[in-house]
Amino acid sequence: MAVAIRLSRGGAKKRPYYKIVVTDARNSRDGKFIERIGSYNPLLAKDNPERVKLDTERARHWLSVGAKPSDRVHRFFDQAGLLERAARSNPNKGEPGEKAKERAEERVTREAELAAAAAEAAQTPETVDVAEIAETADVAEAAETADVAETAETADVAETAETADVAETAETADVAETAETADVAEAAETAEVAEAAETADVSESAETVDVAETGEAGGEDGEAGEATPADEAPNEGQSTAEPAEGAPENAPADGAEKAK
Repeated sequence: MAVAIRLSRGGAKKRPYYKIVVTDARNSRDGKFIERIGSYNPLLAKDNPERVKLDTERARHWLSVGAKPSDRVHRFFDQAGLLERAARSNPNKGEPGEKAKERAEERVTREAELAAAAAEAAQTPETVDVAEIAETADVAEAAETADVAETAETADVAETAETADVAETAETADVAETAETADVAEAAETAEVAEAAETADVSESAETVDVAETGEAGGEDGEAGEATPADEAPNEGQSTAEPAEGAPENAPADGAEKAK
């Protein structure tokens, strides 16, 4: 029967804990074993004495009877001085890949550039300061120019607004003056119409007075030229209804009674 000294896993998920056991090589890793001779806790620090515990006397015994340790247990035995482990040479195993090599080359190039820039800056500090001051001055001048341009633009806008206000005020004054002129013209026209009406009234009144005077004068002339009944009676042989002036009113009646 082949006897092996190896690790048997225990513990929990992501928290491993190993036992160093002597078992039949045909058994499973975590199966039954012949004897437990130590333990290994990888969660502890490498300088912790509790990381690897080993019973050296029982380990020597099983090595003496032909038990074969696994690679990890062989390392533990080498550290404990029980069994020497020859150094293995595998130069290609630890060689980095292509991408890792490219990253390493880029890192080396970047570090060299930074070192060269630092050395150049150390050699010419005044030049760098002058350039920085000039750049700062340019930035300040550009900012000042921008402020001046913004101020000029604001002034132009204010002047334009003021001009618009003045134009609007002038237009309002012109409209008011036009309205006032129209009112004056209308008032003058109204006065002329009133004066014309008054003149017409005066002319009509004068004409009415002339007509009245003319009618009165015509009445006087007709009264003077018309023959009275007393004047016409003697010619026609007829008596007038009115007695002659100075004659009694009952004279014809008395004459009539006498004739009877």
